[in-house]
Amino acid sequence: MAVNKRLTEPTFFLLTALADEPRHGYGIVKEVANLSNDQVHLKIGSLYGMLDRLVTDGLVEYDREEAWQGRLRRYYRITDAGRQALAAEAARMVVNARLAARRLDAPGPAPALGGES
Repeated sequence: MAVNKRLTEPTFFLLTALADEPRHGYGIVKEVANLSNDQVHLKIGSLYGMLDRLVTDGLVEYDREEAWQGRLRRYYRITDAGRQALAAEAARMVVNARLAARRLDAPGPAPALGGES
């Protein structure tokens, strides 16, 4: 995946959830909800499709598997390419937010001349 390709909001939050430590599927879902103030909700079924795509794209990799209550939990971690893609997206968002803030702070259009109210 090209580092400058725009990330979807769910992918942005998924990579952000993995930026500080490896997590398993349910841990990712909970962390994404927490990071997004409950604005982004990943469903387990779609999560694993996203993770498979991110592994294929080289942004995420398998970390380990652990047995938990008779089942295996697969943990994922962000790769260097994933960190680069996340950093590029965060920088893009900052630039766009600054642009919007400048426009909002700019004086409005001059009042129309000629008696229009």
